[in-house]
Amino acid sequence: MLELIIDNKEGVLWDVSEIAKDVNWTTSRVGRPASVDFKLVGSGIYQDRSFGINNGDIVRVRMGDVNVFYGYVFSIKQNQDAEISVKAYDQVRYLLNKATYKFKGATTGDVINQIAKEFKLKVGQIDDTGYRIPSMIEDGQTLIDIIEKANTLTMSATGRFFVFFDDFGELSLRDVTAFNAEIYVGDGSLMTGFEYSRDIDQDTYNRIKLYRDNEKTKKREVYMVEDSANIAKWGVLQLYESVDEDKNTAQINEMLQQLAALKNREQRALKLDAIGDIRVRAGIYLPIVIESLSINQRMMVDEVKHQFDGANHTMSLTLKVI
Repeated sequence: MLELIIDNKEGVLWDVSEIAKDVNWTTSRVGRPASVDFKLVGSGIYQDRSFGINNGDIVRVRMGDVNVFYGYVFSIKQNQDAEISVKAYDQVRYLLNKATYKFKGATTGDVINQIAKEFKLKVGQIDDTGYRIPSMIEDGQTLIDIIEKANTLTMSATGRFFVFFDDFGELSLRDVTAFNAEIYVGDGSLMTGFEYSRDIDQDTYNRIKLYRDNEKTKKREVYMVEDSANIAKWGVLQLYESVDEDKNTAQINEMLQQLAALKNREQRALKLDAIGDIRVRAGIYLPIVIESLSINQRMMVDEVKHQFDGANHTMSLTLKVI
């Protein structure tokens, strides 16, 4: 049974679990806060004149002994039938603010902790990435983009993936290899339908150029790797990015090889419809087994939307092959 509580921050808690309908919980791996949407019908709790819901109120969602969502109301709509539609976001919503930061020798965890301290956000488990970013200067960028850039730089340098998210009211950074739902989805397990796609349109590059501006020589130094076979098949798909001046040639060449391994391939996406399991959220590795597609491997969940309709719980997943 889904538990949905509204807290008005003044000591009053309203349990709307029985009267909320069209409840959706959506999580995305990168760039967006998790959200909960629900509707309250124009009867029942509204007969109590003390009931009210306002922007900024806390929304807490649990299912059994699983903490699902802790966030804040950002949108309230009411129609002629006195039906109220509510949208709440977790703390990541506050990371859409913009600011300017300069980091030197910082880990992704350091970046998260500094931003959280200045914007009065709570921090939870931060896994050690084992990598310090030599330098990062971000001017007028959203806080979430700054954190995700630190995460991307760490991935490029180490080949390890970390997922950043709000864990029931605490900003967390987790190593994805240790962050899983302990289930599989596919043939004979939860899946009710799928859509599989392969593309070279979104994040595929067969020529990668990294450049740095040498302040001493006043020249731009360019380092490149390309795959002539894939260029012959797909045409030139070029990634062109700057690197920190402090990086030496060996470090830049290592970055080239790591980026080529990640980007020089078809990007495959799989969308699944399935019976809901509350343990599945964006960022986890999930074993997928679909014999007709010759798939039997773990994939990363890019986005998942859980839908609750009375006792029915379904989910729609978008997955990415790492």
